[in-house]
Amino acid sequence: MRAKASAAADRQANGAGKKPGVLRAAWDQGGTLVLAVLVALGVRACVIEPFRIPSSSMFPTLLIGDHLFVDKLAYGARIPFTDIHLPAMRDPRRGDVVVFDVARNGSGIVPGDRRPDLPRDTFIKRIVGMPGDRVEVRGGVLSINGEPVPNRPLPEKFVDENGRQLDEAIEDLGGVEHGILDLPGAPGLDLRAVTVEPDRYLMMGDNRDNSRDSREWGTIRRNEMRGPAMFLYWSWDSEGKSWLQMLSPLTWWDLLVHRMRWSRIGSWVH
Repeated sequence: MRAKASAAADRQANGAGKKPGVLRAAWDQGGTLVLAVLVALGVRACVIEPFRIPSSSMFPTLLIGDHLFVDKLAYGARIPFTDIHLPAMRDPRRGDVVVFDVARNGSGIVPGDRRPDLPRDTFIKRIVGMPGDRVEVRGGVLSINGEPVPNRPLPEKFVDENGRQLDEAIEDLGGVEHGILDLPGAPGLDLRAVTVEPDRYLMMGDNRDNSRDSREWGTIRRNEMRGPAMFLYWSWDSEGKSWLQMLSPLTWWDLLVHRMRWSRIGSWVH
């Protein structure tokens, strides 16, 4: 009788000893994964964030299907679920290519701080006007503080996704040289002379005749900026591919074999 009781006690002790082992194994398997996910989310929220170019508004600088990293630390990343920003590494500069948030009112666009009740969308444009600048676009000519921004036309043409040939030029935004495009014969979108308010910035796309930007919906606040674009980590010609098509392995095979832009990968955005 005593032997049976002793054996039962041994089995109970062994069973009790297994439970911590099972929990430890579960933590080793799942806890590491959870920690890795939290670290990845923290890096995405506060350090770098991937962004895909969905439209042609930044041709010729950025092409549809370019994938780039955004420097969240540069302007001071916002701590998730708060209005607190980390200290900035530097201030926004004229010529920066910036990813920022806007608000959507149906098909209309408004600065995010003007309508905080509306759904958000993410844009990428170039800073043209700094706080205090007086900016005007007349007849396709950009002027800042009464001086036309210098540019030099290039002899080659840029062909967009619709097969249209666009005039290409190099614009000099105070030492930041970058390409711009104009559609020959198009009236373009002018901007009456405006003075950029404090802590706000005037944004324009490099594809000047095919960009919804500050000429249409006004300036944005610095707090709506996620950060400047860094460099391309991936690039393929995904124009015309829907999300449903992107689920197909055949689409991926076509993109990888026939539509990769290997020369663009690793290039910095200027």
